[in-house]
Formats: sequence, structure tokens, C-alpha cells
Amino acid sequence: MERGGAWPVDSPWLRDAFAVLPRDRFAPDRLWRWDGRAYVPVDRAVDPAGWADELYSGVYSAAVTQLDGGRPSSSLSAPSVVADMLDSLRVEPGHRVWDLGTGQGWTAALAAWRAGPGLVVGTEVDERLAAFARTRLAAAGLDAEVTAGDGTDGRVPGGGQVDRLHATYAVETVPWSWVKAVRPGGRIVYPWGRLGHIALTVADDGQSATGWVQGLAQFMGDRHAPAQPDGGPAAYAQVRGDTEPETSRALNRDPVGLEDWHLRFALRVAVPDAVLLTARDADGTNAWIHDGHRSWATLVARSDGELPQLLQGGPRRLGDEVLAAWSQWEALGSPDLYDYGITVTPDSQWAWQGAPDTGPRWPIVGLHPAAR
Repeated sequence: MERGGAWPVDSPWLRDAFAVLPRDRFAPDRLWRWDGRAYVPVDRAVDPAGWADELYSGVYSAAVTQLDGGRPSSSLSAPSVVADMLDSLRVEPGHRVWDLGTGQGWTAALAAWRAGPGLVVGTEVDERLAAFARTRLAAAGLDAEVTAGDGTDGRVPGGGQVDRLHATYAVETVPWSWVKAVRPGGRIVYPWGRLGHIALTVADDGQSATGWVQGLAQFMGDRHAPAQPDGGPAAYAQVRGDTEPETSRALNRDPVGLEDWHLRFALRVAVPDAVLLTARDADGTNAWIHDGHRSWATLVARSDGELPQLLQGGPRRLGDEVLAAWSQWEALGSPDLYDYGITVTPDSQWAWQGAPDTGPRWPIVGLHPAAR
């Protein structure tokens, strides 16, 4: 964390908490490593060095702890992301904290170290994980409660309201029950859908919550919501199938611009169901886009002096939508991702840029199941 410059400046307490509560105290004895084709087990008893390497592979790397149908269903989040989100949460001693998607209990433990005994409650949908977290929290000497259940319903274990709500699973729209569960002036930090994490502050009247984008965290989605689309090449291939392009045209843009993560986030805001993948070859940067359903687009680089090509198929012209959003981002002055935010009210939610009241807005709605 020190070498990577990943420690948040405004939360020096995190250094001490990480030292007292290292990640391995909350890691199961079996982790899962991607070997290029499938996830394979790495057992602590069989390969302790390999297990440690997987757990501490880097400050920006999550460690997969559970599979469901061959795909990750739980993980220990990357240390840099854990630190960033807890920094955004602004936990202070005496705060009551609700940790949603507690998993193995590491983030709940760190929050409990900061807030104090009996002030952190966790909710985990998987009873086995909830039991694991309770065991590890107790072994660490921490007084924190973990219950099994669905935190999306907004019922705080023990009742009442909390000062801080921290979610470790992604939601596209914030349940209004979360806002009601947090005291006015309190904060909600959560991963927003496929890309980004947000810190909301509940208004003094409790009738809205608004706040800024904090970073580019990517988390597993709510288990009770439609699955988020896969961002890998196989998902694009599945959507496109063996269909030929319905339209093709030359572009006056170089797809290399799509490697800019500030632009990528702006596209995530404006075209939320567009999944974008880029890669370089000898011709330059290529891009593949799909909506997880039936529409797709490819931006193809050319090395023969010709302009890049846009190929599209399906009921939507997804590439045109992305290019229009790209032009809009440029017209706004190419703002960085930290210049965006979200507002939540009982009736609607929207993303905004620049200022919550006067900046441009984009409505946030639950994505169609086939496009998530």
C-alpha cells in the first residue's frame, strides 16, 4: 500500500487498522485462482506459499473466496479499494455502521476497530459466510454483530438508524430503504453497478441523498438482482453470435480514445447498459461493445491509411449511442470521473455532472434483466 501510494491521506487510522487486522485473518483456507481457462483451488494446507501469493497478489487485486457455477460469488476485496471506500465512508469513533454484504468480515472488522465495540452490524445473504465472519470477528476480539439476510430490504439489525452504511455488492439503483436507514447527515458508500463507487450524504430532511463519485471500484452484483453482463470477449461473442454487420461506416475518431477511463466512466453514465472492451493489435486499438442482449458494435483500427471502421448489429445502433455520448463528454470539457455524482430521492435517481442542481443529468433506472 505504501509503495503504491494507496493509503488515503485523510484517514490515517486505516494504516493502524490494517496492521492490527491483516487480510489473512479473514481469508478462508481455500482461495481460487484463474488459470486462463477456469478457476482452480489454492489450498492453504497444500500450498501455503501459493495461498499467500494469491491473497497478497497486489493491493489492487481481489482474492476470490467462493464460486457458484464456476463463477466468483464472493471475494476479499482489493486492499486499495477497501481503504478507499472506508475513507469515503468517514467513519468516526462512536458511529453506528451497517456493513452490507459482509462476506468474510474484513471490512466490518476494520470499521469496528474504528467505530468501537457494539457499533458495527453486518448483513450477509449467505448463512455460511455470515457464520464464518462471526467466527473471525470474535477471534480478532471485536464486538460486532453479523446476521444472515438480505440487506436490500433496509431493515437494520437491531432496528433504528445508523450513521454510516457501507455496501460491498453493486446496485444500479439505491434502495430507498437504505436512505431511510441512515440518519440525516449520514453517509452511504456503495458500488454503482458495473463501474464506480459513490459516497452519498443524506439530506437534513431525510428526503434525498446526494454525493460524488469516489473511484472506479468493480464489485459483484446483488445476488437477488439480474446478473451483471460479463465484460470479457466471450460475452461479446455470445451476443453477436455468427451474425454479419447490419451497418458499417468509416469513423473520424481513433478508438484509442476509449482507453481513457474518464471517458469510459462518462460512457457508463450515458449508456449504462453498454459493455465496452478494448484491446490493441498491430493495427491499433480495437473496441467491442454489447448490451448483454442482442445489440453489438465493433470499432476496428486500420493500419493501411484508411479510417477506422464501425460495424453494428442488432435492434439498437449501440456504437452510434456510444459515439454520441463521447461527443457529449467532449462538449462538456472532457470532465474527469470525479466531476460526476448521483442524487437519490423517493421517486427517482439521476447522475449529474459538475453540480447536482444545475449540471446535466442522466436518469438512473433498473436495467432490463436481459441487459444486465
